[in-house]
Amino acid sequence: MSLNLDNLVDKDYRGKSISEILAAPPSALLGLSPKHDEALAALKIKSVGDLGAWQHAVNAQALVTLAHAEAAQAPAGE
Repeated sequence: MSLNLDNLVDKDYRGKSISEILAAPPSALLGLSPKHDEALAALKIKSVGDLGAWQHAVNAQALVTLAHAEAAQAPAGE
């Protein structure tokens, strides 16, 4: 399977494998900088993989997903 991850990562990480990106610092993600790396390191998040597995991020993503489902199931008139 081939995936184009270039729209998710900084130019230095374009063309890299998922494993390489997961091992990279959070600033490998488009929109994050080395200053974000420093702030996240205080939370023991030193890689993209750490960020993706961080329980608070996982919980937040679950809530976002559930909110979309809840809105889609809301009865008419609410």
